Amino acid sequence: MQVHQILKSKSDDAVVTVTPGTSMSDAAKILGERRIGAVVISPDGSEAQGILSERDIVREIGKQGAGCLEKTVDAYMTSKLVSCQRSDRADAILAKMTEGRFRHMPVIEDGVMIGLITLGDVVKARLSELSMEKDALQGMIMGH
Repeated sequence: MQVHQILKSKSDDAVVTVTPGTSMSDAAKILGERRIGAVVISPDGSEAQGILSERDIVREIGKQGAGCLEKTVDAYMTSKLVSCQRSDRADAILAKMTEGRFRHMPVIEDGVMIGLITLGDVVKARLSELSMEKDALQGMIMGH
């Protein structure tokens, strides 16, 4: 399965972004209200400058205390983004996410962010793919 198929299967393909300069507390509020795990930092909604996850926020609160919530997202975002393209395969993406220990990956083509996939999206796609393979093999064995 490829990334473009995963994007099609998502019920909501909108990427939640915040602009550089947004406070950490505002980003945390958005994460909580939207029940999502990360926001992409973007000045215009299409250029991904970084990503900020729940883990990033909790890590900084642990290090610095709640005062870090008054600082801006660009101070704590991950700016070395690992991204993918529509044509990338789910198994390769799963390997990258597992190896890098992250759960969110922007889909970027020609410098424009066209989506965001999560570890959960990729696992769901792989499970679906494995289920179809299992059914096909059972059909072959049973002679259908």
